Amino acid sequence: MKRFLAAILLILLLAVLVTSVSPIYQFREPAPFSGPDIFNPYRDLDTANCWKRALFHCHTRVKGPFPFNECPTWPQETWDSLRRYGYDIVTFSNHNELTKHPFDTALQVNVYEQGYSPFKFHKLVFGSERVQHFDPLLPLLASQKQFELDRLDRQSDFVQINHPYRTVGMSRSHMEALSGYEIMELDTGISFENEYWDWALSAGHYSFGLANDDLHHPERSWCVAVRCNFLCTPSGRYEDIRKTLLSGCYYAMKVPDYGNGDWAVKHEMNRQLPCITDIGLRDSTVYMSLSAPAEWIRVTGQDHATLLEIRDTVRIAYTMQPSDPYVRLTAYFPDTAVIYTNPFARYDASVSPTPLDDTPQPIDWFWTILFNLLILLLTAGTLFLLYLTLKPARR
Repeated sequence: MKRFLAAILLILLLAVLVTSVSPIYQFREPAPFSGPDIFNPYRDLDTANCWKRALFHCHTRVKGPFPFNECPTWPQETWDSLRRYGYDIVTFSNHNELTKHPFDTALQVNVYEQGYSPFKFHKLVFGSERVQHFDPLLPLLASQKQFELDRLDRQSDFVQINHPYRTVGMSRSHMEALSGYEIMELDTGISFENEYWDWALSAGHYSFGLANDDLHHPERSWCVAVRCNFLCTPSGRYEDIRKTLLSGCYYAMKVPDYGNGDWAVKHEMNRQLPCITDIGLRDSTVYMSLSAPAEWIRVTGQDHATLLEIRDTVRIAYTMQPSDPYVRLTAYFPDTAVIYTNPFARYDASVSPTPLDDTPQPIDWFWTILFNLLILLLTAGTLFLLYLTLKPARR
């Protein structure tokens, strides 16, 4: 029994070592957004197409036995449930598997949640034709995370970092260093502040924000229809979704668990949510109007600073100062619903159409060679120990 347990531990160590191979990056120093222009994510606002409710991080039952099935409902059942809350777009992002749309191939979106790590460094990968299975099991280093983001971004259309608050080791220094993703998942179930988003934005890493249920149990009222997004898009086809998600014309929302288990109340109230009626940029002034009064609206800027806060209002306007690299708006409603806008940020429109930066992080080759040599030596030592453990004892 001791030899068996020792062998299991050595095999687990081997898995960790093999998946730890990574370049070591010399991350660029954090630099606030700058430039002569201000990026307006809502420049393409078209009220004829607003707003379509969407959920992108959604799990369902899949073919196969436990533990591959962590959800009780099939895609069609999940879609039928979500439709009652007013959802127009649902994508099925099962773990390391591309899931077919249950009834309309025209609405197929190739998206999956990538990641095996118990540290929960998970990503939503959009537009990939196949699943990329390599994943660091213990991504302790920012370089290991960056290596994964770079690989996935090259092999897909775009990538979202999932639930940063629940990712072990996702520190402020990591958020200030990482790039190579386009969307940040907003953890409104844990915090309404989203400080980690501001850590990245303040370091000059622009991303859009999506809020998702990370749905596993549509039969539990507190798990379903409590985080969502509203897109200004003509349809739920992937080409339209992709264009919208990469241009920023959408907002995220935290929704209360209306009815507290009363499904009729929950369904009805979800179809009466407050919404943004107008939002945009006029000269250097950011403005927003709402369909219902907010208890307060906050303007958040560099280093998570509160730049302006107005109470009991349906509208707000804030003129960006030369010292403001970016601003984003948050509206808090009396029933605890919350709306989050995408950031308005300084950039140079003559260089890029958005502040999204896909410039690769530089690699430190000296430390890369040294680190991977260490991994190689540890792997060889572990294999030798495993050999000694499994070697039959002489009689």
